[in-house]
Amino acid sequence: MSNYTRINKGNLLLATPSSNPLDLQFSRSTILIAEHNLEGTIGFILNKPLDLTLNQLIPTTTSSLSIFEGGPVESDKLFCIHNRPDLINNSIHIIDDLYWGGDYNQVFALLEENLLTKQNIRFILGYTGWEFQQLEDELENDYWIIAKDIKVPELISTLSSYKYYWKNCLAKQGKQYELWVNTPENPNLN
Repeated sequence: MSNYTRINKGNLLLATPSSNPLDLQFSRSTILIAEHNLEGTIGFILNKPLDLTLNQLIPTTTSSLSIFEGGPVESDKLFCIHNRPDLINNSIHIIDDLYWGGDYNQVFALLEENLLTKQNIRFILGYTGWEFQQLEDELENDYWIIAKDIKVPELISTLSSYKYYWKNCLAKQGKQYELWVNTPENPNLN
């Protein structure tokens, strides 16, 4: 099932069972491409929550929003994706009404004022990175599918159902992926 196509900011990657089965970090992962240029690609895993809240990581905030694992690169650095560039200066546009980063002093102040909620922002530790041409090679080797018909602006608010997010996104890709959708995460336990 070759799925090679041009990669763009805002694409959503779905891990395939052909990706490295020993790499649990990427097993059944859904990754949002935040940046793609000649230097490489930056993405954030969206469906892997950590057992950590924002106020546990940053005690100066009272927000108990969940934090998600974004990937193995700079895994001690906090990132965010959001839909409020009108409130957060220096936000980096991804696609439509979806942005990442910005002024974190503003972010924390807005959280304290309850002007940002889980409907507006998602916190992520680390990111997933690929060098130039690396992601294209992985697509050619069928490690990833570029999802179609996923409404990216709704990503933040719909991620409360993160446990089934990969499965639900994959099911929307067509009947050819039906077997993968219904395969247990660890087929050896079947």
